[in-house]
Amino acid sequence: MKLKGAQILIKTLKEQGVSCIFGYPGATVIDIYDALMNDGDGIEHILTADEQGAASAADGYARATGRVGVALATSGPGATNLVTGIATAFMDSIPMIAITGNVKSSLIGRDAFQEIDITGITIPITKHNFFVDRIDKLEETIRKAFQIAQSGRPGPVLIDIPQDIQQAEYEYEAKEPYALEEIIKASDEDIKKAADMICEAKRPYIYFGGGALRADIGTELMALSDKSGAYLGCSMMGLSLIPTDYPRFLGMQGMHGHFAASVALAKSDLLIAVGVRFSDRATGNTDRFALNPRKIHIDCDRTEIGKNVNVDLGVQCDIKDFIVRLTEAIEEKKLPEWDERIASLLERETDAYDDKDFLPRAVLEFIADNSEADTRLVTDVGQHQMWSAQFFKFRQKRTWISSGGLGTMGFGMGAAIGASIGSKKPSVLITGDGSFGMDLNELATAVTYNVPLIIVIFNNRVLGMVRQWQTLFYDKHYSGTEINRKTDFKALAEAFGAKGYKADNIDEFKSAFLNAQKTDGPCVIDLAVDEDAMVLPMLRPGGTFDNLVTWKEAEENDQ
Repeated sequence: MKLKGAQILIKTLKEQGVSCIFGYPGATVIDIYDALMNDGDGIEHILTADEQGAASAADGYARATGRVGVALATSGPGATNLVTGIATAFMDSIPMIAITGNVKSSLIGRDAFQEIDITGITIPITKHNFFVDRIDKLEETIRKAFQIAQSGRPGPVLIDIPQDIQQAEYEYEAKEPYALEEIIKASDEDIKKAADMICEAKRPYIYFGGGALRADIGTELMALSDKSGAYLGCSMMGLSLIPTDYPRFLGMQGMHGHFAASVALAKSDLLIAVGVRFSDRATGNTDRFALNPRKIHIDCDRTEIGKNVNVDLGVQCDIKDFIVRLTEAIEEKKLPEWDERIASLLERETDAYDDKDFLPRAVLEFIADNSEADTRLVTDVGQHQMWSAQFFKFRQKRTWISSGGLGTMGFGMGAAIGASIGSKKPSVLITGDGSFGMDLNELATAVTYNVPLIIVIFNNRVLGMVRQWQTLFYDKHYSGTEINRKTDFKALAEAFGAKGYKADNIDEFKSAFLNAQKTDGPCVIDLAVDEDAMVLPMLRPGGTFDNLVTWKEAEENDQ
């Protein structure tokens, strides 16, 4: 059956199980949009406010569902508007397909109107990218792109299709999606080495991240923890894999992690790292990071092993298979002295940081207590993101959606829309007045598609995280961080067609949130937050977890 390239694209996307595309039309993708209308039964197209919103939505869709997110954009500025979203997905290993149109092949390299070398631009921020220069390559390219995006360590793949390739005809033959590339299994020798190290350990600690979430090993990690006597902590990307109330889970570790989680890692004698990168935000000074414990590092990507932190045993393998076999290989053990030490750390954490009247904490705990377990909590980037990571109570996996590696302000609105559409569940977006200002145009998308989304703006009238650094380390030189805009977010929401609320305290917030839950469609809650509120504890720049910035030091600095 001969079809145009644009039709082949749509049919091949349907082969891959694509049911939703986030995009924005333009001159070089008219043929694709025409094919989408005529042949796209079963594929919903979400018209976003701009292409960055489409990329963020595809990303949020993928994080919430585990499936591939798809974004579509025209050439030139349409394609370049995708770049930040692609980079966000790349840094967090999110499976995404970005499809761009380009000018006709005969115009490539001639500086034609809206021509851009998007494959060249995105080489550093894609797992792979393709420029389709022949119609007979199109089907194979699309199928291969989906295989690459999902195999091994996932990531974004870009496909650039010139307009003449979209218009050319070729014989189409339907095929099943390509099988994902298998990840090798660990050797019995490596399992035995790890088991022997656990047997010898008196203070074992399991540190897991986004790779563990993708491998879906929450149950397996809890079984290993129970049997080995190890406690667990996670990177920001690992949040939601294990329920917050699991007794041996100490929470997020790192620059703004829980005190007990960070100190326990540093004081352990065996660190079992599973699907984590050991990023600078997790380690601080790598030369002084966790010097005492022996280290086992398990990952599907061999390039991560030993990249940032030297390890005693590094294994590239199927993570789930490794953890299951390791748990079977060890004897159950009790470690009462380690239990007592952890209890002491938790008590110190409670005494030093457990201020239940702290507004961000009260808000996030109220949201958790009054939302379904499968509600997606989405954040932008800043203080509100770290408070969310610290205080929200996660009960189900894939309910935490946030930009980790790239730290993208402006990620939240698009991601929340994609997460809600993909999961078919409500989402709550926690954002700041700074971040929201970068992507509030996507409120139009949320209203148009009646997305069940509650947007909570932590409005402190400043760029809070940078200002916090200026307070602690730059003698309160608040250069460029006191935005103090006059925007009325309640009125803005209503102008977009959403419901708006304003809250100046916890009681007003509770009332607004409960009313928002009864509303059909998106709502915005403008919540006043103290500009001097800080995210603590905090790992100081170049510091170690033996010298965290605490509430006491922050209070002394503020006097």
